[in-house]
Amino acid sequence: MRYGNLSRQLTSLAGPIFIETLLVMMLGGVDTFMLSRYSDNSVAAVGVVNQLMNLVFLLFEVISLGTSILCSQYFGAGRRDKVVQVVGISLIFNLISGLIFSGCLYMFADDMLQIMGLRPDLMQYGLPYMKIVGGFAFLQAISLSLSASLRSANKAKYPMYVAMVVNVLNIFGNYSLIFGKFGMPELGVEGAAISTSACRLVSVIILFVVLLKKHIPSFPKRLFTPFPWVELKNLLKIGIPSAGEHFSYSLSQVVITYFINMISNQAMTTRSYVVNIVMFTYIFALAIAQGGAILIGQLVGMKKINAAYTIGKRIMRLGVISSVSLSLITALFGTHILSMLTSDPWIISTGATLLWVEILLENGRALNFFGVNALRSAGDIYYPVIVGIIVMWGVQVVGSYILGITLGWGLIAMWAIFALDENIRGLIFLRRWNSFKWADKSFVKES
Repeated sequence: MRYGNLSRQLTSLAGPIFIETLLVMMLGGVDTFMLSRYSDNSVAAVGVVNQLMNLVFLLFEVISLGTSILCSQYFGAGRRDKVVQVVGISLIFNLISGLIFSGCLYMFADDMLQIMGLRPDLMQYGLPYMKIVGGFAFLQAISLSLSASLRSANKAKYPMYVAMVVNVLNIFGNYSLIFGKFGMPELGVEGAAISTSACRLVSVIILFVVLLKKHIPSFPKRLFTPFPWVELKNLLKIGIPSAGEHFSYSLSQVVITYFINMISNQAMTTRSYVVNIVMFTYIFALAIAQGGAILIGQLVGMKKINAAYTIGKRIMRLGVISSVSLSLITALFGTHILSMLTSDPWIISTGATLLWVEILLENGRALNFFGVNALRSAGDIYYPVIVGIIVMWGVQVVGSYILGITLGWGLIAMWAIFALDENIRGLIFLRRWNSFKWADKSFVKES
């Protein structure tokens, strides 16, 4: 396969994933922006809830990550029956586990938010949001499996189209239910939660129809009788370590959110605004890393190791250049952007400073996106987990507590530690890719 063909295929994968990811991020960003018109406290409360929800969603990714990697390699090896088995098992497993987690999130919402240290004045916003969004979390579990299966078959454009529809509906739903427009009741935070959950339901329905029409028209009984326990084992074998790095990162962010909550409500609100702003600076690096992972998995399945390495280096360069450039532009206009979201001078000043620190942070984050996605798609699933746990907890969590809380240097010092952590991990993953130690870890050869 020629390099030019690889580049075109990367573009055809990364382009739709970029737009889809942008729109998915906007789903949460729209909530934050519209709630900022409602109250700063509602933004802070929803920010805490979303940290917990992100942790749960990453648990769902145990299976969807395994689905993406395994389907990509099977697709490249031309083993369609295996693809159908993997997708079927993924949907069943994520539906069952999603329903269990949704029940727990609804019933124990109050206890979870108290453990997070959410203040009583924020609980009135956080609790109803948690109950509604958490109660329907199983929809995200199914959606992740559906999107992963379509992407791995080079059909990334369909999840993109669905994301477009869902975002339009969410903007309309948020505006109607948060502020009581078009005859709807004014529900505030609850309105945002209802709109987001309803849109996830619409997304699942459309994605499932697309799966049947464009990828897998049926799930033949012969492929599941007897039940292919081996493929479930393979999904977990890949998915659990693959999700481990993400899970560790998300759990560390929950702990750090707790630290920031110890500082003040203003610090929590500033973090929520900055996190939502910077999502749009690293989105291209994330999309190209995810698209590249599919391509790398297919190339490894075809045993084209040198081609996988070459496209991986291109992914890394594009990711770093785009992230650093966009974060620089964002920092230049940081004060103006924050002024549109809040009138609090402390939040604006501190947030604008954090956006300058983000320039260094995004360099490391882009390297991380490339390294983690490329290594695990090639079958090197344990190395990113081990490195991630050691470095992010040893540097990011411990360092942010010492500088931010013990020494009292606050949010800016904590952000500098975040940047250090991202760059250390990114350089380690880049060295691993250049070593070719991932080249003999393809999963398909074991089948």
